Formats: sequence, C-alpha cells, structure tokens
Amino acid sequence: MPKIHIKNKFFSVWLLLSGFCVSAAIVLILCYTSAARLPDNVGRPLTPLEEETVIDRNSPLTDYVYLSPNADFPRGKAIDKITIHHMAGSLSLEELGSRFSNRDRRVSANYAIDEAGRIAMYVEEGNRAWTSSSRENDNRAVTIEVANDELGGEWHVNDASFEALIELCTDICRRNGITALNYTGDTDGNLTIHKMFTDTECPGPYLESRMDDIADAVNSRLGGI
Repeated sequence: MPKIHIKNKFFSVWLLLSGFCVSAAIVLILCYTSAARLPDNVGRPLTPLEEETVIDRNSPLTDYVYLSPNADFPRGKAIDKITIHHMAGSLSLEELGSRFSNRDRRVSANYAIDEAGRIAMYVEEGNRAWTSSSRENDNRAVTIEVANDELGGEWHVNDASFEALIELCTDICRRNGITALNYTGDTDGNLTIHKMFTDTECPGPYLESRMDDIADAVNSRLGGI
C-alpha cells in the first residue's frame, strides 16, 4: 500500500508539472505570435523618413510621433466617430508616449494634444487604439487625449489645446469622409466622450460642457463637405 500511494502521489505531481509546462509553452507561443504581428515601427523612435511617412498617411497636423504597441493592427471597422478624452493632468507628449509604449499598461490613444497645442500620434488612424474601455467604439473612433491646465475641479483645458482639438477633429473628418459631427449626449452620436463607455469623469466637466461647441466649430469649418 505505501508503494502504491507513493506512485499515485508521484503521478499526480508529474501531471501537475506537465500541465504547468504546457500552459507556459502556450503563453510563450501567444506572446511570440503577438509580438511577431506588431509592425516594426512601434515602441521605438522613428527615423525622420519613417516619421514623415507615418504623418503622410495620418494627420498632417502631427508634431510628434511615437507609435505604441498597445493597439490592434489594423482596426476592425471604418472610422466614423471621434472620441474625446482628457489626460487628467498636463503631460508632455514625450512622457505620454513613454507611458503608452508600456505593454503592461495596455492603454493608448490615436492622438494627444499638450498645453501648447502640439499634437502627437501614438496609434495610426488605420489601427485601433485601446482608449475608451469599449472595443466596439475604439474600432470606429479616432481617440484624442487633451491636456488639462487645471488639476481637478472642472479639469479645464486652455485655449491653445482647445483650438488644436477643433483643428484636429476637422482634419480627421475631412480625410475620413465624415461630413458632420453630431453630439447627442449618448453613444448614438458620432462625437463621443470616454464616460459614455465606462465609470469615469473623463473628459472632465469642462470638455464635456463644450462638446456642442466643438461639433459646431468643426461643422462650420467643414463647410458641408
């Protein structure tokens, strides 16, 4: 009996170890195949020529590029929405790019705007950024993070950032055939905000109160394309 018990115990341990090894191998294979699918221009500084090429197929308003690996390549649906977010702070475009390049954070955005009105690209428009806590929305939307010049309270955004946001939204609409932005206060509109998809304050009271103004300004500049 003792020998049989030892054999059974050994067999159980062997099964557990085998299962662990198989699971580890599957995880490694998945990680390898995921990494293999990443474009070779993500997660690293680009050469001037590479940066120019990326900007040429996205917004010409872009001042800085650092492409994040935290994205789906390509996005699953055609672009017909824009979703506004705030940084909940005032980060430099470079610092935000560093955060978005961290695979463990699993977040990103297509664009961001700093307090000076400079625009950065982190995920090309043809790819889905991981921004809005909604795969369905992010597959259809270009997502934009905007810097705040006030921490807390209204999470205010200054004039330079706000004007750059309107210009960027206008450019996105022109290039993607969006004839007008419509803010309905819910997910039915094609101008949406982060809090529509999850429990968050983002993009803060100030930007939320200006959504109709953003839509009106963009539509005026589109001029009925």
